[in-house]
Amino acid sequence: MNSFGSLIRLTTFGESHGKAMGGILDGMPPGVVIDMDIVRHHLERRRPGSGQGVSQRKETDDVEILSGISPVGETLGTPIGFIIRNKDARSEDYAGYTGKYRLNHADYTYHRKYGIHDFRGGGRASARETVSWVVAGSIVRQWLWKARIAFDAKYVATLDAMKAASEGDSVGGIVTGKITGLPAGLGEPVFDKLQSRLGAAMLSINAVKAFEYGDGNRSARMKGSECADRFRIPHDPLTPFSSNHCGGIMGGISNGMEVNFNVYFKPAPTIMRPMETIDTEGKPCVIEPKGRHDSCVAIRAVPIVESMAALVIGDMVRLHQSYVPLERYPEGYDPGPIL
Repeated sequence: MNSFGSLIRLTTFGESHGKAMGGILDGMPPGVVIDMDIVRHHLERRRPGSGQGVSQRKETDDVEILSGISPVGETLGTPIGFIIRNKDARSEDYAGYTGKYRLNHADYTYHRKYGIHDFRGGGRASARETVSWVVAGSIVRQWLWKARIAFDAKYVATLDAMKAASEGDSVGGIVTGKITGLPAGLGEPVFDKLQSRLGAAMLSINAVKAFEYGDGNRSARMKGSECADRFRIPHDPLTPFSSNHCGGIMGGISNGMEVNFNVYFKPAPTIMRPMETIDTEGKPCVIEPKGRHDSCVAIRAVPIVESMAALVIGDMVRLHQSYVPLERYPEGYDPGPIL
């Protein structure tokens, strides 16, 4: 599938070495003022060639809005179409890869699934795809900021990515994320739990191997008395609990606390060393290193994590608006900043 979300829905197109990347963001409410400088700021954070340890592909990532936003920057309530043209693909770097399966890439599985595969930079399996996610997420998060819902992520180094690059190798990393200002009540109790939607979004990001929220895997080594989140007395709807072991989610629904999570990235599979593999006929061969690649993909993934979280929350806010009218809340209860 090339679409993500239900009521806030992103559909993307393009290949890493094609003419352009782009997408259609549907479901945004009308009348939201979008600052394109903010969009460009987040694209700059994701852009290749912007620092050490990342691919030196020189893409300017200029985004062109095709529809859905007025000349004065207001959303129209109609589909927002956008395009980002590829300007520095250098497909010749991949000439020696044609017909050879790179280790731990999608080359083999894509070829088995479709019977054809674009070996130039991975096609749709490339991290280049995520540029459209950042555009869409940067638009949605400006709407959510009206309710002071904010997204923040940070890269946590596990090994020295500069050193690994000099050795022709790569390393993994962790991105920690948090969502603040989220009111209680977002999420579904069974199959569309907030954590499952966030997990699906994060596990869709290239090279992600694991997702956890709250105490995560540490919970398996804790006692119930250790991870219980107790109510504040007197009760405070803005910070209702004295701790946050559950990561801001209870029963699949936000509880008004900060939602926090970790996203774990594997080492980039392309390294600057000869790699023994097989070709499409099953014969052994060697891939010689060439091209421009990240030594740690987690570094540039920070705005991608934030953007995917914004798309999830935007979708769930729209869903919440569709079936929970304010009059259903108990008298005198303030449900918080539901847009």
